Amino acid sequence: MEARSSFSIQDTAYLDMINTFAQEMRYYETDTLYSYATKALKYSQKADYKRGESISYMNLGDYYSDRGITDTALLYYNKALDLVNTFQSNDLKLSLLNNISGEYEYRGDHAKALSGYLIALEIALADEALLQQSIINENIANLYADQKYYDESLEYYKKVRKLNDSLGDEIAQAESMSNLASLYADMKNLEYAMFNVNRSIDIFEKYRIMDWLAFAYETKGKVYLKKYKYNWALYWYRQSEVIHENLDDDRARIDLYNGMAETYIGLENDSIATRYAEEAFRISNSINFAEGTKKCSKTLYEIYRRQQDYATALAYHELYQELSDTLSRNENRQSLSMLKTKTEYEQQKQLLIKDNEKALAAQKRFIYFGSGLLLVSLLIIYLVYRSKKLQQRLTRELEAKQEILERRKSELQSDNETKVKLFSVIGHDLRGPVGALKELLQIFKDGEISINELASYMPKLRSDVDHIFFTLNNLLSWGYSQLNGAVTRPTSVLLEGIAAENIKLLNEIAENKSIKIISEIPANTQVWSDPHQVDIVLRNLISNALKFTPENGMVTLHAEEKEEYWIISIRDTGVGMDRLTLQKIFKEENTHSTYGTANEKGTGLGLTLCKEMILKNGGEIWVDSLLRKGSTFYFTLPKAAGTYSKAV
Repeated sequence: MEARSSFSIQDTAYLDMINTFAQEMRYYETDTLYSYATKALKYSQKADYKRGESISYMNLGDYYSDRGITDTALLYYNKALDLVNTFQSNDLKLSLLNNISGEYEYRGDHAKALSGYLIALEIALADEALLQQSIINENIANLYADQKYYDESLEYYKKVRKLNDSLGDEIAQAESMSNLASLYADMKNLEYAMFNVNRSIDIFEKYRIMDWLAFAYETKGKVYLKKYKYNWALYWYRQSEVIHENLDDDRARIDLYNGMAETYIGLENDSIATRYAEEAFRISNSINFAEGTKKCSKTLYEIYRRQQDYATALAYHELYQELSDTLSRNENRQSLSMLKTKTEYEQQKQLLIKDNEKALAAQKRFIYFGSGLLLVSLLIIYLVYRSKKLQQRLTRELEAKQEILERRKSELQSDNETKVKLFSVIGHDLRGPVGALKELLQIFKDGEISINELASYMPKLRSDVDHIFFTLNNLLSWGYSQLNGAVTRPTSVLLEGIAAENIKLLNEIAENKSIKIISEIPANTQVWSDPHQVDIVLRNLISNALKFTPENGMVTLHAEEKEEYWIISIRDTGVGMDRLTLQKIFKEENTHSTYGTANEKGTGLGLTLCKEMILKNGGEIWVDSLLRKGSTFYFTLPKAAGTYSKAV
């Protein structure tokens, strides 16, 4: 076209071709996408070609989206949407609403994402745009799957399957089957996952849809990984990796490389596993993808722990825990927002329907009124009956609202009591050590003690800081569980590993009191529990044992296997407890603390927190003790028995 003598840069067919070429290069050469989108934008503006200009903005939004620059991507998508509204093109409007919702999903704002998808779905239904209906329903399904709402996700996939059957589009069917396979893999329904991914691979290979084929190969690798067939998993991950050599899609590489790292861990090849996990970690950070960084941190923690590089492992574990806590809290709020948004949307639809029905009923009553006095009398009888029914309904609603108010009053009182406890602990157990530290530093600043005298207080300062840190950890864990409801996420956990980490963490305290800590927990003691909560329980119980054991004592950890659960015990040779103390030790209102054998002080929340977390994990906790002989704390735990590609 450019070689023709009659060529003009204002030719709309030429501008459409540039934009189409830019779109095709998205997952192959993103720099080409950017340069051609910029070129198309410049020429479209010169030609006053609004459609070409809006598509150029959309392509630039795709470019920044793939680099994790969310704000810039949304800026370009919204510019394109504003232009589309000036010339009314529903096909472009649906694509842009879909992209904007997807960008909010990457950002983690699932409420806005779901709201945008539902608006786009209404437009697609009104236009009878079956392909767009399929794409939007599939993205809603993936949104629910990312939040672990698998039943809701499958309901939307049923709609997608019906739409794809109506379209008869093999490629659309294959894209849905590959995403559905990934969902089934996360649900541990591996046979269904394998069936769907094999069907999708056949279609992608037939039409050479390389970006989706790479995702399908990766999904098949994930299925084999969950079957613990590591060699087969590695084979399919490598097939995906070969295709990715010719693709430019960083977001997709994160899950591929992390999956390969997990596979090499299974093959006990830690050096290659490290290489892939660190590359995935690097990419996640470069595009600000917190979910990817969390997954890679967990993988790197497992690798370095296996290599006994505990310092590096601890750093990755802390990062994983920090991201897990943040994302978990965000996901809880977002999940509620998602459901609330959908509920409000459905309620608005129902209210509109009811308003229309009421308007029609009023018209009918007006017409019937002219039929005669006989109908008037019948109408009066009907209105009296209806008024009585309405009064009864209003009475029931009033009673129901009264019950809700009473329940909320009780909840508010409980929340206030919790806050009082929190502030009491802060004031009583934290203000003292912090105040002492502040006073010591002020004395040093005023020159009343020398640097050498200050150095002599360092062991005491270190002990106070350790106490403050441990107190804050328990305080925040208990406060969060009381005010927000701690989420328990059970998984298969190796208990001896968590015990070893806590022994190492508390070993300095034990050495200061010449106390020996012995772990008799057998290897491969696997429990089905939340690892973070088990970690908090073990740390508190071991810390308590050290606190109440005098010098030259012993603390022993033991695990006894039963048919369906493990009994774990922490025994000390400490001061023990009398019968009165035993009776109130696990009471919820009991948050007072006792000084240890070396005047150690605690918040009194530790055992309350332990009981709460053991119960949440399906276990029980109790204690046996003899005064001046020692105490043994027992608790039980049950025995041990995701990634989606976005539709565009």
